[in-house]
Amino acid sequence: MSRKRTDYRRDIKPDSIYSNVNIAKFINKVMLKGKKSLAERIVYTVLDRLSEKTKEPATEAFEKAIKNITPLMEVKSRRVGGSTYQVPVEVRPVRGRSLALRWLINNTRNRSGKSMVDKLSAELLDAYNKTGSTMKKREDTHKMAEANKAFAHFRW
Repeated sequence: MSRKRTDYRRDIKPDSIYSNVNIAKFINKVMLKGKKSLAERIVYTVLDRLSEKTKEPATEAFEKAIKNITPLMEVKSRRVGGSTYQVPVEVRPVRGRSLALRWLINNTRNRSGKSMVDKLSAELLDAYNKTGSTMKKREDTHKMAEANKAFAHFRW
């Protein structure tokens, strides 16, 4: 019998307005201290602003922004014979989306500005246009994987 834990993923219900699971996940990431209604209000306001600026439906603009910042490669530490190597590995789609949302929220919270709505809409618009700190984080992750591709044969 395998000692490895099995992966139990809970089903997340789609959000109430757009019926989109990814937006529901995004709302859950924005939420602090269980204040879901506040997080919903923030996200829906941001999506309205995004659709106005991009002249696209909100869900399409959001999906494109998230797709732009989702990493394809990352590095994982692997210990081989007393040395630790940064081994590049492909990112599964679920993990990539999770990383993208996490980076987006963290960079939004670190951004200077007045309200969360202003900061998040600016960060999402930057992600849509392939600029900004979240896009830089993705490029840095890809550069790290590219620089360590010599250790790819240590992949397990």
